[in-house]
Amino acid sequence: MTDEQRKSVALEYLKGFDNGGVTSDGSPLLDLFADDAQVHFPKWGLATGKDAIGRMFGDVGATIRSIEHHYATFNWVFSGGDTLVVEGTSHGEHRDGPWRAGVPEWGAGRWCDVFEIRDWKIQRVFIYLDPDYASGDTARYPWLKG
Repeated sequence: MTDEQRKSVALEYLKGFDNGGVTSDGSPLLDLFADDAQVHFPKWGLATGKDAIGRMFGDVGATIRSIEHHYATFNWVFSGGDTLVVEGTSHGEHRDGPWRAGVPEWGAGRWCDVFEIRDWKIQRVFIYLDPDYASGDTARYPWLKG
């Protein structure tokens, strides 16, 4: 696969989240994954295999009412192999309240995903973000008080 082909799979994955877990052709998001794929999400852990990934997406997705990724500002990093990285921003509505990257500047909405994509399937994606979407966890951080 080329870098652009891997990028197209990663974009389909991200757009699937914006579309409630459905890809552009109407397929479930899990169809983009290899059977033994791995996904890591902060505060959830590591899911291995489509069943566990489905549970993870169900658990996390149950807390998010809507999400929109800001595709025009993505930063793509290609390794020349199966691994690619995308850094970006988003906004949306979490069950605890809304979020938007940069509002506040220290809050949720900035993220980075590391993908391994081979044979048109996601083999691995590790998601790096602050899962405190509504920015309510401030008491434990002295620099956020006041």
